[in-house]
Order: sequence, then C-alpha cells, then structure tokens
Amino acid sequence: MTTTESRLPEERLLEVSDLEKHFPIKQGFLKREVGRILAVDGVNFHINDGETLGLVGESGCGKTTTARCILRAVDPTNGEILFRTREDEVVDIAMLKGAELKKIRSDIQMIFQDPFSSLNPRMTLLDTIGEPLLLNNIGSKHDREERVAELLEMVGLRPEYMRRFPHAFSGGQRQRIGIARALALNPKLVVADEPVSALDVSVQAQVLNLLADLQGELGLTYLFVAHDLSVVKHISDRVAVMYVGKLVEMAPTDELFSTPKHPYTAALLSAVPEPDPRAKSERIILQGEVANPADPPSGCYFHPRCSYATEQCKLETPVLQEITDGHYVSCHRAEELILEGVLAE
Repeated sequence: MTTTESRLPEERLLEVSDLEKHFPIKQGFLKREVGRILAVDGVNFHINDGETLGLVGESGCGKTTTARCILRAVDPTNGEILFRTREDEVVDIAMLKGAELKKIRSDIQMIFQDPFSSLNPRMTLLDTIGEPLLLNNIGSKHDREERVAELLEMVGLRPEYMRRFPHAFSGGQRQRIGIARALALNPKLVVADEPVSALDVSVQAQVLNLLADLQGELGLTYLFVAHDLSVVKHISDRVAVMYVGKLVEMAPTDELFSTPKHPYTAALLSAVPEPDPRAKSERIILQGEVANPADPPSGCYFHPRCSYATEQCKLETPVLQEITDGHYVSCHRAEELILEGVLAE
C-alpha cells in the first residue's frame, strides 16, 4: 500500500484536496458526451482526529457526492483523499484499487439517510449487523453473536432483539440498528449522510445524543452531512458550507454561526428557526434559481443571486482563503462585508 505520511499533519485523519466528480451528459444513438455535470468542483477540507465536521448546503449542492467519493462508493474524477489508517499509514483513497481498497473499507463506514430502505427486510438484526464481520472473516459464529449483542446494547437496544426483523422496529430504532452496523468493524471515520432527517424531532435529539456519546466513548470521527443547520450546530465542531459543487465557507461552528463571511452562509442562517417566539429575525430571500452544475455562471457561482455582487464577482472565480485563524471563505468581499449571523448557545 502506497503511503504519503509526510503530506498529512499528525492531528489530521482525513484531508481532501482539489476533489472533483463530474458526471458525463450523453445524448444520441451513439451516446456521445455533450457536456458534464460538475457535481463536485474542486473541494478542499480536512477533518482532525476525533472531531465532527458538518457538511451543509441546499439539496443538489454536492454534499452526498463528496461523501460518496470519500467512501469510494463513486470514483472521483480528480483530486486527492489522504486518510490515516488504523495502522497509522497515510494513503490516498482516490488511488486505491482491489484488495487495497477493500482493506480500507473497515476504517470508514456510513450511516444512511433512510432507516427504512437501508435495512434488508428479509434479514434479522443478527444477520444485518453481523454481515460486515462475516464478509471480513472476523470471529466464529458465536463470536459474531456476542459482538452483535454488544453493539445492540451500545446503541440502546436489547440483545434479545437480534432474532427479529426490521419491520418490528420504529424509525428511530431502525436508525440505531444502522448505527450499530456501521460500528461493527470499529471504524475510525463514520460518514453520516443526513442520519436524522427522516426522523421525528424528538427522536432526532435522541439519535444525535447517541452519536455524541459514542464519539466520546469510542473516539470516533464524523463527517456529518446535513441540510438542517440547527442539527449541525448541535453536533459539529466545525462546519463547511457547499454551493453548486464548491466549498464557499468553513469555520468553527460558533464562529460560523455568529459571524458568517459569505452571503450564502448568511442566507442559510437566516432560515434557522428561533426557539423564542418573541424573537424577530429577518429572513434573507435569495432571488433566482440555484446555478445549473452542467452550465455554471462565470466567476463566482453565487453572483447571480448575491445582493453584494460586483463586476469582479461576475468575472473572477474566488479562491478559498483563510481570513482568520481556521475561518476559510471563498468570496472577493469577505473581509469588508459585515453579515448577520445567529447567536451561539
């Protein structure tokens, strides 16, 4: 396995550099390529060991595609995905193939969005949660049963449930089963793709608290993909905001919520509901439609909807740059704009 140790700082578990994923558009009888959808278009971020990075944005902005590239559920078009394995080797996931790729999968697992369709209705909990152990030839049948019982207790379910099928459980319980399955191989990184969006609000809080407890207990690192900023605020150490395949802002959670530097981030924050009914907030209504990733505008992709756009924004593509310690923004006017955020808890 090829290592790139010197290119990943010791405190970092994952570093994504210039990641791209383009999907071809084909037409005609010969299926000729007539264009490309720029689903992920040059994304850069890192995740430190033991932290949670929230990845947010509107539907279709490329959040899930970015996560799937890291998991190698889809192959990236270009870019580098450096990851520190449990053997303390640093590998480029984007370049792995065959046995090397299979070996890395036990270090990175996924919690899916829909707790109903992500579980096989014909498999018991023992088969579902124990399947990763079986596929990786870990332990005997008895060992796998003991491990499944341990995992069920860990996520707040009774071990005797392992003989039951998914239809016997509620949505929140099914998501707990999905979490148990993701933890079966003791992964270092867990990619959670909208893990609470299909659940009731009260159940969302229970699952989020469970994820936080498991992180403290097992030393997990999360990439938390979501569109609900109130959920992201509750669980994330840092937040990265995407718009049409590009990263537009990334900062520590409290700083991003209180002092956003990109107009798109400020617009998203204005939609976060206030728990106080007496509080008055000014909702920022963005004009126009989200840019077409198959035919994005010139310059900054956000400029057609931005009330602060200048001629420079229309002509020059902004670069993601660090304006304060740990606060990265891709906006020509980031240092001069004073945008309204929401109060940190």
